[in-house]
Amino acid sequence: MPNQLTTDQEHFWQGSFGDSYSDRNRGPDLVAANAAFFGRILSRAPGIQSILELGANIGLNLQALRQLLPSARLSAVEINTRAATELSRIQPDVALTIGSILDYKPIATSDLVFTKGVLIHLNPECLPRAYDLMYHASARFLLVAEYYNPEPIEITYRGHTARLFKRDFAGDLVNRFPDLAIIDYGFIYHRDPVFPQDDITWFLLEKRPT
Repeated sequence: MPNQLTTDQEHFWQGSFGDSYSDRNRGPDLVAANAAFFGRILSRAPGIQSILELGANIGLNLQALRQLLPSARLSAVEINTRAATELSRIQPDVALTIGSILDYKPIATSDLVFTKGVLIHLNPECLPRAYDLMYHASARFLLVAEYYNPEPIEITYRGHTARLFKRDFAGDLVNRFPDLAIIDYGFIYHRDPVFPQDDITWFLLEKRPT
């Protein structure tokens, strides 16, 4: 299985396209929308004191989470060096690892592990490794906020092929790990009049005793 930045998708996001993504997606409005989004998630996931984001970019999600949970321990993994450098500048308190999530090995578990618009961009052959990372890095909760489709499909992304894949990521996780239970789920519409997101379907999962 591909690793150590050998997939086309990893090189794509590590390079100039990843830089351009960071330039397009920034600003206080996005942080406010993220705060509204995570406020709902956290209302269903009590007691969170540590969070790991896989694929954090410049840290817009973590900025919102810091507002909501000022004392939480925040960790992140980001493949794009320029985005990671900006994240470190804005949020020096985040424990940041620069590299691929496919090679990341956490030194401790976090109460919540999440992706938001990241699994859709991974090589589908590598998803089992990402799922295993999320599961084993989580002490209790997992959150996937991605583009949903009942069956796996590929979508052309800004003129590029093999760069965006929709599927039932939460269903994959539940099938792979029987002790995971779906706590809540929902959809955020890009035309929401107050706090729009990018047509994201999210699922909050919790580890339950077997």
